[in-house]
Amino acid sequence: MSYLRPFIKKWTIITISQIHYMSFKDLGLSEALLKAINQKGYDTPTPIQEKAIPLILKGNDVLASAQTGTGKTAGFALPTIQLLSQSANTYSRKVRALVLTPTRELAAQVHEEFTEYGQFSDIRAAVIFGGVKAGPQIAKLRKGVDVVIATPGRLLDLHSQGELSLSNLEILILDEADRMLDMGFLRDIQRIMKLMPAKRQNLLFSATFSKEIKTLASTILHNPVAVEATPENTTAEKVEHRVYFVDKGMKTSLTVKLISEGNWDQVLIFTRTKHGANRLSEKLEKSAISSAAIHGNKSQNHRTRTLDGFKNGRIRVLVATDIAARGLDIPLLPHVINYELPNIAEDYVHRIGRTGRAGASGEAISLVNIDEKDYLRDIEKLLNQDIPGSIIEGFEPVDEPEDPKDKKNNRSNPNRNAKPKQQTGDNKKRKYYRN
Repeated sequence: MSYLRPFIKKWTIITISQIHYMSFKDLGLSEALLKAINQKGYDTPTPIQEKAIPLILKGNDVLASAQTGTGKTAGFALPTIQLLSQSANTYSRKVRALVLTPTRELAAQVHEEFTEYGQFSDIRAAVIFGGVKAGPQIAKLRKGVDVVIATPGRLLDLHSQGELSLSNLEILILDEADRMLDMGFLRDIQRIMKLMPAKRQNLLFSATFSKEIKTLASTILHNPVAVEATPENTTAEKVEHRVYFVDKGMKTSLTVKLISEGNWDQVLIFTRTKHGANRLSEKLEKSAISSAAIHGNKSQNHRTRTLDGFKNGRIRVLVATDIAARGLDIPLLPHVINYELPNIAEDYVHRIGRTGRAGASGEAISLVNIDEKDYLRDIEKLLNQDIPGSIIEGFEPVDEPEDPKDKKNNRSNPNRNAKPKQQTGDNKKRKYYRN
């Protein structure tokens, strides 16, 4: 937790050695919640659940560092349901808890968990996000709900229409707060906060702690307790990282080779652009690999159908932009491919967080061309580790572009056109990507 100390000098820090529970019952949860947990097949809480749930039940503001796949949603959903149940008014339901998420997929996932965990508690939850008609969402709000899970834009739209009030809010939860800032939601978050009472419980969950997140937390949280499930910017222990150095024009062919020869049935591939996702998906289809693209330009109904098809095996490969790096709940996903490295190192952590979840093993493969060598360095620096790299015969990367400063010397070099010596994968890695 040393990275948090300059920021939380006056805050209470909970470490693993200070707290240890053996079961969900030890966390102080109600019988109704324990019944729902048991029905989902869980018996042992994860570290973030162990640390966060008792603190939230006590009414603390909490700043939580939690990667995807650590059980963080249950970490705030379970205590929120219990707190609301203790003072529920079923005759006049008001929105008393709000969960803000950066993407539609994450909002839908969080709503699903609130519904499952609250099935034996008299708590109603609604999810609202853009990309679909507002009518059904408004109809549910008018019936009265206790919890709203929302993306910022649609929330503000419905509030401006008089269909939603936050004047009775008791608990505010920011889920994937770092991603919300990355997507430019800071101003919307600030507008939303002005619509709710100043006195409330605040919970902020984030995978990373940038300067912007620290600033946001300081304006929202009051005497918070900071907890963490894993060190900042770490990846699941059972994820195997691998890099293949490849010529940019041969990435698609190498992708087809890996999937076909590996006989992979479920693969999530990340590209940097929407156009790139569409183009790659089309090329995979032409290679007899069932594929679909998911990104911000696709309608919500299309995204929902595509994700369902990927989960049930009808679609073999899902090609996505970083909008899908958070919020996709895909159990036991075995393979993630970075077709293009992200230009923000932290996004690598979020992308591969789709695999190796809940203790399962997974494989994260990155296809790296010469133009992405700086991105690779940044990722390795962030992870504080070298990622093993190799070159597959027939897919060798081209030589590094000539430095204009060397042109004059090269003209007088009689060996300037000589064929380079064959090198091992490790040596090539140093030559092409480490210099």
